Amino acid sequence: MNSASSSPVALGAVQAARKAVLLIAVLLAIGLVIIAESRWPGGHSVHETIEWFGISCIVFAIVGRTWCSLYIGGRKTRTLVAIGPYSVCRNPLYVFSIIGGAGVGAQFGSVLLAGVGGVLAWLVFFLVALKEEEALTAAFGESYRRYIERVPRFLPRWRLWRDVETLEIRPRAVLMTFVDACVFLVSIPIAEGFEFLHDIGVLPVLFRLP
Repeated sequence: MNSASSSPVALGAVQAARKAVLLIAVLLAIGLVIIAESRWPGGHSVHETIEWFGISCIVFAIVGRTWCSLYIGGRKTRTLVAIGPYSVCRNPLYVFSIIGGAGVGAQFGSVLLAGVGGVLAWLVFFLVALKEEEALTAAFGESYRRYIERVPRFLPRWRLWRDVETLEIRPRAVLMTFVDACVFLVSIPIAEGFEFLHDIGVLPVLFRLP
């Protein structure tokens, strides 16, 4: 892990932009599910299978993000972390978030919405990653440029894996990441609520999604 020689890089604006774009994506997705529902009714085996697949993705995302925070929690703006999950992928936190996004879409019992959720999350985090790369290059210089050349942005290259015997953990940062990731779980009651409102005729069903 290499430390920045300059003051901590300001990524607050990048993260604020990420939250804004993510909010827009969520609102667009909600607008879609208000007028559409799965082609398989609730209780149908296909519907339930898709939902359980989504729950598995969400749990995987929560566990994965928490695992990544053990390595980078509280260090992102001060230290170039290139061990553990960061030795095989530059943005493992975002990879797990993309998986979580697919899981959120799957809660509506639709393969299409699962794909849309994953793609929207990928788009948001791809744009954020580009901005972060600019900021981190300015902070860490040549060491970060070499890191970019060696380690892929999203798709892990497992043969690069390297780790350390001991790791300094910042419990507060890990806990905050865990709590933040648990927001994915909110999609479960929300999806059930929309399904109920469709069933009782409060919300119109203009088309059905595969």
